[in-house]
Amino acid sequence: MGLVQLPSAVRYLCIDLGDKRTGLAAGDAFSRLASPLKVLEVPIAERGGEGLIAAIVREVTSYFGDARTAGELVVGMPFNMDGTEGPRAKSVRVFAERVAKATGRVVHFHDERLSSVEADWKMARSGLTHGQKKARRDALAAAAILQDFLQTFGEGSRGHATDADAGEQDEDRGV
Repeated sequence: MGLVQLPSAVRYLCIDLGDKRTGLAAGDAFSRLASPLKVLEVPIAERGGEGLIAAIVREVTSYFGDARTAGELVVGMPFNMDGTEGPRAKSVRVFAERVAKATGRVVHFHDERLSSVEADWKMARSGLTHGQKKARRDALAAAAILQDFLQTFGEGSRGHATDADAGEQDEDRGV
């Protein structure tokens, strides 16, 4: 279980996987700021996940440029409240390995517990309609996950991260 310090020039794209919608957020280790980007309205079950993987690959390429450009992915892990991995976390891990292989990018896993609650809290008095909140919730949840990741593992801090680099994993978890 190794301690990790993030390089300050690395940019990150966070993925908050959902059954119907997947939120994306962007940030970097230098500023340690995360911003919501967009929500992909592609069901994870579509074509065995291939539709969502194709959409993620397009967004990764759009955000980072080609594969030579530095950039890594962070995927929210839906741990149980006691910190264990249930069936949903295991399926996210498998899906993230497929994303790592398709993008050629390192994938870090980070705890996503309560990220949707945080997103709802941020929108509580926004004046947005229910539909407008629903359209933004997943990107805001991805930003919350990435913000916590950047603060936990940012320059000068120490912590654990899990990488799925084109299907290879370490057993450490960002919890």
